[in-house]
Amino acid sequence: MNERTALHSQLLLRWSAIALGASIPVSTALDNVLLVVTTAAFVFSGQLPATKRRLLENKSLLLPLLLFAALAMGTLYGDSPLRSAWAHLWKYADLLFIPVFALAFQRPEMRQYALWAFAGVLGVTLILSYLLHFALLPKMPFMAHDGVSPTIFKLKITHNFLMAFGAFVFLWLARTAADGRLRIVCYLFAGLAAINVLLMVQGATGYVILAALGVLWICERIGMRTTGIAALVMLGVSITLMLVPNTLQRRAIQVQQEIQLWRSGNPAAQDTSTGQRLEYYSNTLAIIKEHPFIGIGTGGFPTAYARQVKGTGKQETQNPHNEFLNITAQVGMGGLALLIAMFWLQWHSASRLETPMKRSLMRALVLTMVSGCLFNSLLLDHAEGLFYAWMSGLLYGGLKYAPPDKPPAPA
Repeated sequence: MNERTALHSQLLLRWSAIALGASIPVSTALDNVLLVVTTAAFVFSGQLPATKRRLLENKSLLLPLLLFAALAMGTLYGDSPLRSAWAHLWKYADLLFIPVFALAFQRPEMRQYALWAFAGVLGVTLILSYLLHFALLPKMPFMAHDGVSPTIFKLKITHNFLMAFGAFVFLWLARTAADGRLRIVCYLFAGLAAINVLLMVQGATGYVILAALGVLWICERIGMRTTGIAALVMLGVSITLMLVPNTLQRRAIQVQQEIQLWRSGNPAAQDTSTGQRLEYYSNTLAIIKEHPFIGIGTGGFPTAYARQVKGTGKQETQNPHNEFLNITAQVGMGGLALLIAMFWLQWHSASRLETPMKRSLMRALVLTMVSGCLFNSLLLDHAEGLFYAWMSGLLYGGLKYAPPDKPPAPA
C-alpha cells in the first residue's frame, strides 16, 4: 500500500472518529456517513496488524467481537429467515468498531478533542432544550419534541441517556480545566444537565443512570465516612423532590400505578411503559426457560414472543427492553456470560487508564450501560449502541499495556 495513502487514511480515521462524537447526539444519517468514512479510512490506513496486536494484548477489546460472533452464529438457527436474521445482526455491528475507535484515539490530544466535541454538542443541545422548555424557541421540523419533554435531536430515552452521562463528563471537564472561567462554565452545564434529566425530560432510565453516576462521583471524590453523610443528603433531596410537584414526582407516581395495574393480571396498556416492560420481562423469561442454552436464534425474538403471547390479549414486541434478557433469549446463557464479562472486564481495565478522569469515565460508562440495559435493549438501539462503542474506543485508546503489578502513570 502507498505510504502517503496510508498516512492520509490514518489522519482521516482520527478526524472522522472525532466527528462522530459530535454527530451521535444529533443525527443518525450523519452517523452512518461517518461510519462509512471511518471504515474506509481504517481499511486503507494499513493499521490492521496494529489492531491485531491490540486485540491479543487486551481481552477487553476482544470480548465485543466474541459477543458479535456469538450473535452471528445465532443467525444459523431459529425461526427467523436468514436475511432477516442478518439484518438484525447488523444492528449490533457497532461492537466491531470498538477496536477501530481505540486505534483512532491512540493519541492523547485526539481523545481530548473527541471528548470536547461530544461535550460541546451536548451543551448546545442542553441550551436548546431549556429554550424550548421556557417557550423561547419555536418547535421546528427536525426536533424530536413530544409535546411534553423538551427534547431536541433525540427521543426522551436517548436524550436522557446521553445527557446523564454528559453531566458526568462536564463535572470532570470542570475539575480538570486550567482556566477558572471555563471551570465555572463546565460546572454550570453539569448542574443544568442534571436538572434537565430530573425535572424536565421524563424518563425513568435517565433518573436511574443519573443516580448511579452520582453515587460513583461521590464515592470517588470523598471518603467512605463522608459518603454516608452525602447519601443521607441525597436521600433528603430525593424525598423533597418526591413531595414537591414536578416531572420526577409525576413519573414516580405513574410508575407506581403501572406496577399495581400489572400485578392485577390484566394485559398492560400500550401507554404504560412500566407495565409493558414488566409484561415483556415475564414472558421473555418464559421463552428463555424453554431455550436456555442456545436461545431462539438471532433476530428470532419477535416471532418467539408473538408465539408466547398468542391468544392472551397481550401486546407483541420486537425486543424485551432489557439487553440482558434480549441477548440471553437470542443466543442463550453463553451470550449472557459474554455480555457480563464484557462489562466486567471493562470496569476492571479502568485502573490501567492514564488519568483519573479517564479511569472514572470508564467506570461511568459501564454503570451507564449496565443500569440502562436493565430497562432497554441499548446495544440494539442506534445512538446508545454507537455511543457505547465510540466512548469505549476513546477510553481504550489510552489503555496501558504494562504488567498489572505496575501502577498507572500519575495524571
